[in-house]
Amino acid sequence: MSHIANPILRGFNPDPSIIRVKDDYYIATSTFEWFPGVQIHHSKDLKNWRLLTHPLTRKSQLDMLGNPDSGGVWAPCLSYHAGTYYLVFTDVKSHIGPFKDTHNYLITAQDIMGPWSEPVYLNSSGFDPSLFHDEDGRKWVVNMVWDHRKNKNSFAGILLQEYSPQEQKLTGPIHNIFKGTKLGLTEAPHLYKHNGYYYLMTAEGGTRYNHAVTVARATSLFGPYEVDPIGPILTSAGNPELPLQKAGHASIVHTQADELYLVHLTGRPLNSSLNCNLGRETAIQKGLWTKDGWLRLAGGGTEPQVMVEAPDLPEAPFEKEQGMDHFDEKQLSIHFNSLREPFSEDWMSLTERQGFLRLIGRESFSSAHRQSLIARRQQAFSCSAETVVEFEPETFQQMAGLVYYYNSRNYYYLWISHDEEMGKCLGIMSSDQGKYDEPLDRPISVEGWSRVYLKAELDYEKLQFYYSVDGNEWLKIGPVLDASKISDDHVEQKVGGVLLDQGFTGSFLGICVQDLSGTRKHADFDYFNYQERTGVEQ
Repeated sequence: MSHIANPILRGFNPDPSIIRVKDDYYIATSTFEWFPGVQIHHSKDLKNWRLLTHPLTRKSQLDMLGNPDSGGVWAPCLSYHAGTYYLVFTDVKSHIGPFKDTHNYLITAQDIMGPWSEPVYLNSSGFDPSLFHDEDGRKWVVNMVWDHRKNKNSFAGILLQEYSPQEQKLTGPIHNIFKGTKLGLTEAPHLYKHNGYYYLMTAEGGTRYNHAVTVARATSLFGPYEVDPIGPILTSAGNPELPLQKAGHASIVHTQADELYLVHLTGRPLNSSLNCNLGRETAIQKGLWTKDGWLRLAGGGTEPQVMVEAPDLPEAPFEKEQGMDHFDEKQLSIHFNSLREPFSEDWMSLTERQGFLRLIGRESFSSAHRQSLIARRQQAFSCSAETVVEFEPETFQQMAGLVYYYNSRNYYYLWISHDEEMGKCLGIMSSDQGKYDEPLDRPISVEGWSRVYLKAELDYEKLQFYYSVDGNEWLKIGPVLDASKISDDHVEQKVGGVLLDQGFTGSFLGICVQDLSGTRKHADFDYFNYQERTGVEQ
């Protein structure tokens, strides 16, 4: 018997929405402030997955300049009906404090690879929209509704409203069809129809360690919805020994042979801190419908399993992807992302100098607007990232280098800059919950070096930076740094009960350039090499 090893989508890939179209399976996951928006992954067998495409690639579809950390694209829902792919998503403009500005949109395509349409605005009443195609052809949008009022349940229920494809808007009365259970924080609604019942699947308990999947059903789309008598059908809550934690935010799919599978959000904590520096990932479980019409895990119980029975499908592995990018192609690797805006010749170029990626220095890590940063997800606990940069700074305000990044308030940065006394130099800066530091007593001179090789080695909670003049002999720089801080769990910060920072993304390894003088000094990167260490449990 073949098995699937979890998680199936490693690293920052949360809020999975799965569909099957004939013999192909697709999962959409959240991208938050990272561009391009929404990751769509592809599989033929539910076991082997590859990143296939991004549907939100244009500023006209997704304008995130000024969006806060962990704003942007929340919880996309992918669906397919009568030859058309539909994707609904939230663009979050604010989420700290009593108010959440959450605008929901719909885009469509005739092919999963696009082109995807310009967005149709739906509503702003809450987040996590989902589109349900009923058997009679009518279409319905559900989303959670946010209540900012004091002494109210801020997760105020699941709203249902009809969508008119002809008018391209929501129409008719709004129904609050489900107020949730005592777990609270009811979100991530998905509707399904099975054997005469409407099933409403939601996430509850919050997206941390009390996360859970709750199911309710009704004979009418408008309810009333009866909650599954066993409570959550999937959760890791109360079981800290489980390797898959934070289980929740799920969606389901049936195979060609009508086998049932459920994909869900999960996190794998580091033993030392219980922080998940790989972010929230996607796992899969086999399910079944009981004789009395409830959804259950096929293996029994409600706990997520690492090893899951694979479906009766021929295995379809993909060619192993290369971690080395020499920047010889006309486009960047699909795994690279930028912050809040598309790749543009205005600040990056693969053609200005053949075989190099040129980045033009712009704003600092503190900016929610124009950062010249290109990065990829960390997807293994033990891995490395390496680059070489040619950069001739003229002032301390010009920097370029290698970054281990979570958000504008949490990062480690191995930089090249200029010092009035030593000239071209190498140093480290860090930000921990917004507290700036420089772990080196003083920078290291690299004056006269035409190229500087930079490397980050990650081993679970340990991060060590290195540098080299030739890429062969490497020298350590700085102390061993705490990689566990580059995580959702660590960045969440409250002072006096007031939430100051909140994270929903994951750790990224990347290259960047800043020019705080405004003269747009550029740096040229000859390659970027991301490698995961084999023989280590990832």
